[in-house]
Amino acid sequence: MPFFLQLSFSHQRITPTVTQRLGKKRKLMATDVGIEGTVRIETEVAPLPAVSQVVAKHQLERKWTFWYDNTSKPKQGAAWGSSLRKAYTFDTVEDFWSFYDQVLKPSKLPGNADFHLFKAGVEPKWEDPECANGGKWTVTSNRKPDLDTMWLETLMALMGEQFDEADEICGVVASVRQRQDKISLWTKTASNEALQMSIGRKWKEIIDITDKITYTFHDDSRRERSRKSRYDV
Repeated sequence: MPFFLQLSFSHQRITPTVTQRLGKKRKLMATDVGIEGTVRIETEVAPLPAVSQVVAKHQLERKWTFWYDNTSKPKQGAAWGSSLRKAYTFDTVEDFWSFYDQVLKPSKLPGNADFHLFKAGVEPKWEDPECANGGKWTVTSNRKPDLDTMWLETLMALMGEQFDEADEICGVVASVRQRQDKISLWTKTASNEALQMSIGRKWKEIIDITDKITYTFHDDSRRERSRKSRYDV
């Protein structure tokens, strides 16, 4: 098919007035003349390649990271948290689902395993600066399907910024144990009771439970190795 391209030129310099990507490059030639003017060149060119459709991803408000920890067979003398492994960091809806659909749900994890979702840059450890002065809300579960449902609902709420106090939340942990599984929502400022109570009430609404849940300080757990609760809702 003939293709017409208009060129403007002056003396020995020829410059296309428009730029168009071609499927196959062809050399265009024009007669050199000593006056300014316009020349119309007819040549055969390859058809334009098909343009692949680019689908824009849906950006999240912030980046998140999945972590995995299996303490079922701890190495002798190993420090706490030494088995913690970073699994995947993402910041779009599509990247989340591509990972989530390929990994085991909490109910399928081995005993003494933990699955974490934390804000990127925050490690799920008491010692992390974002967590050092914080604590956690905890809900227990005796049914594996309930564990998976609460886990997914919490993930969606965090990524969807459903908490008014989103900046206060560090992440969430699903812990699989032989007797009883649990999910814990970690926050930054344990001493702010009003703030934590608001988060606790919202979380109960999100995971649709009526049983009482409790809040513990990381500091208490560090010093006493106990589960002393400070707040409940």
